[in-house]
Amino acid sequence: MKKKVLLMGASGSGKTSMRSLIFSNNPASLTSRLGATIDVEQNHVRFLGDLILNLWDCGGQDAFMDSYLTTQRSTIFQHVGVMIYVFDVESREMGKDLEYYRDCLEGLKQHSPEAGIFLLVHKMDLVKLRGDVLEKKKKDLEEESKGVGVVVFGTSIYDESLYRAWSSIVHTLIPNAAVLSKHLTTFAEACSATEVILFERTTFLVIATSHVPNTNSTSSLDTDEHQLDPTRYERTSELIKAFKHSCSRLREEFHSLEMELHEFTAVLDEMTKNTYVMVVVHDPTIETAAIKMNIHMARRKFEELQGDSLVS
Repeated sequence: MKKKVLLMGASGSGKTSMRSLIFSNNPASLTSRLGATIDVEQNHVRFLGDLILNLWDCGGQDAFMDSYLTTQRSTIFQHVGVMIYVFDVESREMGKDLEYYRDCLEGLKQHSPEAGIFLLVHKMDLVKLRGDVLEKKKKDLEEESKGVGVVVFGTSIYDESLYRAWSSIVHTLIPNAAVLSKHLTTFAEACSATEVILFERTTFLVIATSHVPNTNSTSSLDTDEHQLDPTRYERTSELIKAFKHSCSRLREEFHSLEMELHEFTAVLDEMTKNTYVMVVVHDPTIETAAIKMNIHMARRKFEELQGDSLVS
């Protein structure tokens, strides 16, 4: 099952850098070596089992943008599952950027009216008062979208915000992701875990998580007690990708990770051939060996669930 992902935005907005970081495992420090995208670069990324992301990275130079919106219009905008439009937060040509964006909305309306639309206000590391800047940009972009439902993220290749945005985007393309979340919650309860997170194997984007108990729960896993960081998923993705890159430089292969800290214990291990799972426990009496055994016992079930979840 293929899902077409259209990556649009002005030249220099950072589209190719983020694609390289997420899908090619390149660190942010190497993105400056990347050249400008010429016309359209297509990548078929096998994400989960039979789910293939057909990623169209469209060059942002004026000549290319004009071509996409005229002679290539039907080719570019047909069968789109998601459009990601990237805006440089410090763009000096925002008027032109918005004009192209509005034209892209018309193209989607004509050829892929059901497509999801995500807007990334990129290079947020370059501005101060990020919250205020993002809030203003979000309001402006929603107004420019003229009632079309859009989701706006502020992103940077230098922090976890890029993983948060892309995890949210990819999550919308996984049919029945809620089923995976439900079974992760059951698995967490069986392991006496605080939380269980399922990551895609190559990108380490978050696929699904267990439901964290609410604050009214009488369980010892109360969220108030452990103060779970709201950016924990994205930060974990970022750190694991960096660790994997370090392993590759040493010509070592990454398989699993165990952490036993004073506050909690975490085990990251393979769940299926396409996923990794992280199990976090706060009970100091639970050994990592027991967590790994539970993961091993759950693998067959999650292989079945993953196959079921990808049925269109």
